Amino acid sequence: MARRALTTTATTLAAALLLGACGGGGDSPDDIKGADKGSGSPSATAAADDAGPDLSLPSDLKVEFDGTKPSDAQHAAALENAENYILALNHGITAQDPKDPAYQFYSLGSAAKYAQTQIQAYVDGEWTATGTDSYYQAKTDDVASSGGVLVTMCRDQGKFYGKNVKTEKVKYTKPSLNDYQEFRLLMKPPQGDQKIWKVLQIEVQGRVQECKR
Repeated sequence: MARRALTTTATTLAAALLLGACGGGGDSPDDIKGADKGSGSPSATAAADDAGPDLSLPSDLKVEFDGTKPSDAQHAAALENAENYILALNHGITAQDPKDPAYQFYSLGSAAKYAQTQIQAYVDGEWTATGTDSYYQAKTDDVASSGGVLVTMCRDQGKFYGKNVKTEKVKYTKPSLNDYQEFRLLMKPPQGDQKIWKVLQIEVQGRVQECKR
């Protein structure tokens, strides 16, 4: 894992960060790759102590992050909370709670909407998650002069399955390129009394050949 300069593909996310810092922005779930359609925004971020919300998962679900932390303290903090956001998303899925406090603690704007709509899709389909959700090849980028950080990582969901909440039957899938995704998470630095980095926007690209391992 290495600190990198902002790439051209990140410029739209940089613009979103700058807009968000000014109090603007009008992103919807439909603007985010990989997001399901949902109904409205989640409630305001839940209050939590400095230790953060509960991110525990059932014993049959593991979320793995493989890589070396950046030497830069700001990048390391941004990456840590990008990972916490992903853990929170899985926590919300297994808790079957589209307004779970965990993802609300670690996200804002489009990223909060994304988490809500993903969790809602699981709830509506009567599915939860089981298996192993793997993330690796993480990279961090400075985002122009905004102070933000873009976190990019690969995902392998080849051993990540849906499980029916009523029958507990697991829906196994065959390995394919569909298992490999690339996540781009735009991290907003702490503002005012806020003490942590939060995910402002997320983009998910599917069938990424470069993420195969």
